[in-house]
Amino acid sequence: MMKRSLKNVWSPQLRNRREVDVYLPASYPSGARYPVVYIMDGQNLSDPATAFAGTWDLEATIARLASRGLEAIYVGVHHAGRNRLEEYSPFPDPRHGGGRADEYLAFLVQTVKPRIDRIFHTRRDRDATTILGSSMGGLVSLYAFFRYPSVFGRTGVMSPSIWFGQGAILDFIREARTPQGRIYLDVGTAEGAGTLRDVRRLGRLLVRKGYRRQRARAADVRRARTASAMRYIEDAGGRHCEAAWAARLEGALTFLLATPS
Repeated sequence: MMKRSLKNVWSPQLRNRREVDVYLPASYPSGARYPVVYIMDGQNLSDPATAFAGTWDLEATIARLASRGLEAIYVGVHHAGRNRLEEYSPFPDPRHGGGRADEYLAFLVQTVKPRIDRIFHTRRDRDATTILGSSMGGLVSLYAFFRYPSVFGRTGVMSPSIWFGQGAILDFIREARTPQGRIYLDVGTAEGAGTLRDVRRLGRLLVRKGYRRQRARAADVRRARTASAMRYIEDAGGRHCEAAWAARLEGALTFLLATPS
């Protein structure tokens, strides 16, 4: 595994800069093209010096996935510090403000992705493009899947902050088209009654929209169809923290990167 960092990436949409870390598979020198996973809160993935409260141990997870033949390019997009809530929220919240996710996603789609595709050996089709995050990062990843269905064909939604904007994301999804693709959704049972209730509501809504739930078994992953597939996980005792998301990351990526038979 090789890591490269793009420094001070300018966002004309948001008028700010941030770092973007790119994790390349060990087989990258072969010249093959790889699916791409865009991960929110990129500063938390592997470096304890930049992580908020522990890392996601991404590099070890990448190695384990590669040993099973699941290789990808991972793009960790750092958040913008105090502007994180604004950029990750699709709709404003009466107490916290925000609501600039459209500008943030325009930055990803119009600035970051074209640069990644230009520099690295990527597969550019939507089925090979995943967006993933936790908490507010999970919220914006969920929104991205429905807001940009021509770009993101798969999404990892870990402990999403459905509460932000008084649950407006649920109304948005209810009225949105149903893109073909793959959704991973999870929550820890110790994250609070409100969070658990909200994520269960989201899971039921996605089922009503036609996303078939896949059980967490290797055989089910191999049989999963790209169109309308969802993996839903409730992590018994899981808390709202980096360690819990790190522990669930390998399972999430296994489902999202698996090629349907």
